[in-house]
Amino acid sequence: MSSSSITDPLVCNGAALRKATRRITQLYDAALAPCGLSVSQRSVLLHISRGDSPTMTELAHAMVLDRSALARNIQPLERDGYLIQKRDAADGRNRRVELTPAGRAKLAESNRLWRRAQERFEAVYGPERAAALRIALAEIYSDAFADAFNEGAS
Repeated sequence: MSSSSITDPLVCNGAALRKATRRITQLYDAALAPCGLSVSQRSVLLHISRGDSPTMTELAHAMVLDRSALARNIQPLERDGYLIQKRDAADGRNRRVELTPAGRAKLAESNRLWRRAQERFEAVYGPERAAALRIALAEIYSDAFADAFNEGAS
């Protein structure tokens, strides 16, 4: 392998994934622009909705984010009245995150635009390839993959 191919960003799995992620983020952000949410913000609202008032730790784990990144991501959504943080009744040290009625309405509004973006992605990439991609990516962001990767580093 030549030294130029080692430094080629396309040889690096991490660089290739980051480029793909940035492109998809640009495309989905443009598709969601009419509702005023970014794809990242929609993802936060969706994970809160699915998590049934998750703690910040649970939400960060579900989104594969560290808590400080999650805190930065939820600030504008909280400011805009789409979510609230409440003390956990069982453990006051924990904060639970809940959608407000405005947050549920904004998520519902974004669903139509998101579905169109999904349909466009599948039309261009192919539904079978898109399904296989989602499965492969889910394996990569799984805890089991991270554990196996980190075991190999020791």
